[in-house]
This record gives sequence, C-alpha cells and structure tokens, in this order.
Amino acid sequence: PKTVFSGAHQHLVDLLVPARRRAKLTQTQLAERIGKDQKFVSLVERGQRRVDVLEFYTLAKAMGLDPLKLYGELLKK
Repeated sequence: PKTVFSGAHQHLVDLLVPARRRAKLTQTQLAERIGKDQKFVSLVERGQRRVDVLEFYTLAKAMGLDPLKLYGELLKK
C-alpha cells in the first residue's frame, strides 16, 4: 500500500483531528491560521494528503501546541 494510507499515517490523522477539536478550532479557522484553505485541512484529516515535517510543525503551532510534545504522542502509538 502507499505510505499515505499506511497505519502510521492513520495514527497521525487520529492525533491531529482530536488536537484541532481540543483547540476548539474549525477546519476553516485552522486553515486561516496556517495560510491554507479549508480543503487542505479536510484532505489531511481524511488521510488523503500527507503532512511533511514543516506542515506538522505549522499545524501544531497553529493549534497552540508544542510540536515536540505532539510528535511524542505520535511516537507512543
């Protein structure tokens, strides 16, 4: 299978969606904070778009999270 649809990628999606919700942000609000459109966030959250390390950092910061701690949560999965 392609990497984007692997179990590891699903763990990332399973981490990002609840993090956004805990931050009380809509997809549109998060997208605005990172300078993207809502479709970008939707694609990420549906597992149809890969997130590179810089995007991960940007997403974490936009949600008010420490990227290293968020990554640590991912490693636990």
